[in-house]
This record gives sequence, structure tokens and C-alpha cells, in this order.
Amino acid sequence: MRNIRVHQDGRLEFAGKRFRCALGRGGLAADKHEGDGVTPVGRWPLRRILFRPDRLPPPQTALDIEPIQKDDGWCDDPRHADYNLPVTLPHAGSCERLWREDSLYDIVVVLGHNDNPVVAGAGSAIFLHVARDDYGPTEGCVALAERDLREILSAAEPGCVLEVCAE
Repeated sequence: MRNIRVHQDGRLEFAGKRFRCALGRGGLAADKHEGDGVTPVGRWPLRRILFRPDRLPPPQTALDIEPIQKDDGWCDDPRHADYNLPVTLPHAGSCERLWREDSLYDIVVVLGHNDNPVVAGAGSAIFLHVARDDYGPTEGCVALAERDLREILSAAEPGCVLEVCAE
């Protein structure tokens, strides 16, 4: 099994190749908290892929994939029972909208961060997604150019893990 390895200098390695990536505005840390902008250090399974069917074709991949709907969101409210879970909008708790105006969530890989079990306040919506053109920082996710993300997903297998390294 080949895993995806992310380094604090914005370098991602997979299958013998190197890619540029964007990381959280707060850098990397092992102790993640909601809203801190930190990309969490650790090993995070690739759970499934979401994509915008109105903008682009689905990535070719062996991983589970599903289209994003206009009312899809992700709860980022640590006080709500749906914290760090996908939800339908509108929703009673604070949520991030997955159907975005920009292209950052045109392809989203849901990572297994803080999901088994979910711990309130330990960070939500940690994804692997499309980077801004200038590779500007994320809110805690890892982001790649769309072409690079597609290349990685085409070779990723079920059970693949994203490993964020502190060194």
C-alpha cells in the first residue's frame, strides 16, 4: 500500500513523485483545535471523494466517490451533535458549505481526522482539496493543483492514508 506523505515545507510525496501543496495558515501541529487553521499531524485515511458534477467530470479512482449536492454542508459547530459530520443545509449548527462559488471544493477527499470517535472541538472538515492558484494557505486542509490531485487519486487505492509529518 502506497501512502501519501505531506511535509511541513509544502511538499507532498506519492508513488515516487513530488508535488507542491498548500497547508493550514497555522502551520502543522499534533494538537488540533477547531478554528486554529492548523493542519493536523498524523495519519488520516482517505474516506471518500466528493466532486462538483456541474463543473467537471469525476476523478478516475478506485476510491468511493459521490457528487456534491447544492445543499451539502459539513458541521463545524463543536456544540452540535452533528459536529464533524456531513449535513444538509440549512442546518441548526454552524456549517461549512461544500457547494462553493470558488473551485477549492470541486474535488474534495474526506480524511479520517477526528471521526472515530468524533471529539468536540478537536477539528472538523479536514480535507484534501483543490489549491488556490497561488497556493495560499488553507484553514487546516492540504490542497493541491487539480491536475496533481487527479493524478494522485488515479493511483490511490482503498486503504490509502495521508500522512502529515512534523519534520
